[in-house]
Amino acid sequence: MKFFASCGKGLEYLLADELVALGCTRATAAMAGANVEGTLQDAQRAVMWSRLASRVLWPITEFDCPDELALYAGVAAVPWPEHLASGHTLAVDAHVSGTAITHARYAAQRVKDAVVDVMRAQTGARPDVDVETPDLRLNLVVRKGRAILSIDLGGGPLHRRGWRLKQGEAPLKENLAAAVLLRGQWPKRHAEGGALLDPMCGSGTLLIEGALMAADVAPGLLRHEGRSPTRWRGFDNAAWSALVDEARKRETVGRAALKPVFFGSDLDPHAIRAARDNEVMAGLVGVIQWSVVDVSQLPSRVRVTGAATSPADAATHEGTSLPATGLVVCNPPYDARLAADPALYRALGDAMKTAVPGWTASLLCGDAELARATGLRASKTYQLFNGAIECALIVVDPIRSAREMARETALAEGTTEVRPLSEGAQMVANRLRKNLRKLKAWREREQVTCYRAYDADLPEYSAAIDVYTTDEPTPRTFLHVQEYAAPATIPEPVQRRRLNELLAAAREVFGVPREHVALKTRAKGKGGSKYGHFDSRGEFIVVREGDARLRVNLFDYLDTGLFLDHRPMRLRLADEAQDTRFLNLFAYTGAATVHAAVGGARSTTTVDLSGTYLQWCADNLQENGIGGPRHRLIQADAMRWLEEDSGEYDLVFCDPPTFSNSKRADDFDVQAVHVTLLRAAMARLARDGVLYFSNNYRRFRLDEAAVAAFAECVEITPRTIPLDFERDARIHRCWRLRHPGAR
Repeated sequence: MKFFASCGKGLEYLLADELVALGCTRATAAMAGANVEGTLQDAQRAVMWSRLASRVLWPITEFDCPDELALYAGVAAVPWPEHLASGHTLAVDAHVSGTAITHARYAAQRVKDAVVDVMRAQTGARPDVDVETPDLRLNLVVRKGRAILSIDLGGGPLHRRGWRLKQGEAPLKENLAAAVLLRGQWPKRHAEGGALLDPMCGSGTLLIEGALMAADVAPGLLRHEGRSPTRWRGFDNAAWSALVDEARKRETVGRAALKPVFFGSDLDPHAIRAARDNEVMAGLVGVIQWSVVDVSQLPSRVRVTGAATSPADAATHEGTSLPATGLVVCNPPYDARLAADPALYRALGDAMKTAVPGWTASLLCGDAELARATGLRASKTYQLFNGAIECALIVVDPIRSAREMARETALAEGTTEVRPLSEGAQMVANRLRKNLRKLKAWREREQVTCYRAYDADLPEYSAAIDVYTTDEPTPRTFLHVQEYAAPATIPEPVQRRRLNELLAAAREVFGVPREHVALKTRAKGKGGSKYGHFDSRGEFIVVREGDARLRVNLFDYLDTGLFLDHRPMRLRLADEAQDTRFLNLFAYTGAATVHAAVGGARSTTTVDLSGTYLQWCADNLQENGIGGPRHRLIQADAMRWLEEDSGEYDLVFCDPPTFSNSKRADDFDVQAVHVTLLRAAMARLARDGVLYFSNNYRRFRLDEAAVAAFAECVEITPRTIPLDFERDARIHRCWRLRHPGAR
């Protein structure tokens, strides 16, 4: 059986690994959760033991849902007396997307109406609604015309462990705290005899979660106090009782062995009082040492054993001695506007370098700039979300200054000195940071991980910088830098200096190593200026765009395999592809085909002259688990193929090159042949179908009169230019074509 475990964005891979470790047959990371294969008992174990899941959802029905009538009918078809007893209470959580059903509360109301009507008709009694503590909590998801209705096996949010009595102004959810601890490898540090320190502990969430983790206390034990979390009639109560018994036995052993190696401090005495109260509720009295201390005073209060820098320093230090190994966890202050003082982050970093050198740190910072303000060199960086706020979780192992780490790297590379950025490089760095701030809200809202960060914003630093973040458990950031041709009046040494300054600025702002920067430079060659020699690394990375995973090669070709400016067009195709016959002409690496297939296309046909690109498309499809005869890959000249093909297609994407003089096909000039091309493509388009035509020839002029003879044509270019390309709004143009009089 398949079920779904939801979680905060950024925790998906951790959650999938945790669920497999808990005994599930398989778990695959998805957006804000994991798709899981396992038994009902596996799902109930996840309710008891998962530290990362927000909810565990057991599906009971799935159906087409084009409108609210279909929603009501689909829910009413469920035999509700098999799931809910007379007199039990009910609550419905709903999440909807798309244009058919747009209001989640209305959707939840229609589900409730259907359940109530069925129960009244079949039992003579109707269930009441209890949104706080219902006997049965349902979860509805409507997406792309499909509805999934599930039982919430946990009865509510699983991050509520049951011990939180008081909280500060910006409380951290317990499952996000667990992620911070796990990324810092707290279980391993604890097994090695290490301590846990939070120098800005607030109401104590990280420390209490860490102590309960170390004591092997099941997250669901205190939350439910042994009771079943739901009164759903399908719930296996005997299996739950066995889980409770097992959890209590493990808790007894774990608490008895727990050592007081937990230290929390905060400048706010009210926060410390709240932390002490929460400690009592969690059954951890005497385990955690609390103190009211400003972070800048931390080195005078705690010190790693043997870390005193001099006899005099050791003599004056009267604080707590800590083990030689341990983990610092912290969630420094920030808010939705990232209103945080970088000086506070610098003070935190300085204190850690002095008090606990050599330890590991896992710090949930407001953003990458605040993380860099600590002065610590992150060995790993993760993107997490604290509610709606995108955060940078940095893991520092070991705790040393960024400058110290940079000096070691420089020595290893044969450089004897770490130089600060030049004035020009600092100017580029400032512009990059400005651009990142501007794009931040958009990237979070649209979940964009590959984007253009810089496009010759400063004319003397003429290049484009694109950012690619991998879709993997530990995301990696790569930069793709394309140098533009400089005017002939600029001396070559000046060009080289400016390019080096731009690269230095980009590496500092994004914190990437040299091997993660793909550089495409201009070189003088036969026939004039052209891009120089490329690497032959054969290295592909996988990135995510919408619901699709796409393979990208940054080093071996001029283009990467993914035209970032066409992102909105591909996402539009995904939204419109449900149950269509999709045709992709001049397909390149097939990214549009993948989006259509993931979006539910009945079939896809992909046409390109290049065997390399078609293989790339096949690999992209395989990356998304897509294959079979419904997805055709055709190596052919698109113009000739259209003349010979007799198929019919509901959705067509045609994005030809500007020019082509391949030996295997007739010479191609989009300006000269676009009317012939579009006429042939429209001949293959179904009566009510849609054709999207795009090209990036900057001087292109559509022959509107000629096209009007066989198609209704509307330019939609402004809606297809993403925010990161607004500086170059003519990077492509796009039109929507339909048959005259089509619906």
